[in-house]
Amino acid sequence: MNTIPVTKRGAEKLREELHRLKTVDRPWVINAISEARAQGDLSENAEYEVAKDRQGFIEGRIQEIEGKLSAAQIIDPTALDAGGKVVFGATVELEEESSGEAVTYQIVGEDEADLKQGLINISSPIARALIGKEEGDTAAVQAPGGVKNYEIVAVKYL
Repeated sequence: MNTIPVTKRGAEKLREELHRLKTVDRPWVINAISEARAQGDLSENAEYEVAKDRQGFIEGRIQEIEGKLSAAQIIDPTALDAGGKVVFGATVELEEESSGEAVTYQIVGEDEADLKQGLINISSPIARALIGKEEGDTAAVQAPGGVKNYEIVAVKYL
């Protein structure tokens, strides 16, 4: 199985979600199923069906997280020594060349990505355009509105 890159923070979030699913959500849904069973006829019991569906989702998510954590390559951005290059985990300050708009992104794994928090997926077009570049380089990114050019202002490993 291939390794999945994830930051220390991302791995911790996955562990927290897994803990919550196993200690809170799973016991809750088991209780909901037993209460629905106690109501009698299961063939027309909507609460039972909803609880069984929820149980299926929870068990599937537990398996998914356990699989990701077992294949995770946990990367601590503060321990990186990439010589100023943009790599997984790096925080990159950019300036859009035509508008002068400044943005800051950290390149993270799929489960951690949240554009509103400045966390972009390693497989996103902008991250792919930035990987391997250094401060002062320009990256051309194919965006829905056309090609955007970004100058790399700074690369940090936070």
